[in-house]
Amino acid sequence: MRASEQFLSVHPVLAVKDVLQSLDFYINKLGFEATFADHRTHPTYAGIVRGNVEIHLQWHDASEWEHGIDRPMLRFFIINTEALFDEYKTKDVFHEHTKLRETAWNTKEFAFYDLDKNGLTFYENCKR
Repeated sequence: MRASEQFLSVHPVLAVKDVLQSLDFYINKLGFEATFADHRTHPTYAGIVRGNVEIHLQWHDASEWEHGIDRPMLRFFIINTEALFDEYKTKDVFHEHTKLRETAWNTKEFAFYDLDKNGLTFYENCKR
């Protein structure tokens, strides 16, 4: 087996202030489904999935946020950015600068932040 064949997928773990609120955001706003949680009513770690993308949400104490945790930016390679943009624009998740745009690096994309300022970019390659 070649070393490159060992890598099957990646499941990023996002730091969140409230796992239940984050689950609500990702499930009810972004269309993900819950796959697991470490506790039914007070989870501190949970997984969500949409299509082939799985993300884990991990609670972090409020004291950790006071010192400014660097927030990751996730890039989701998708099909039909326009359809997803249209789906999300009715969910009140965009910030004032969110727009669907074609980039100089030959993608069509849009981006916004989740409740904890984790960056989410959704893109597809342009056909030029």
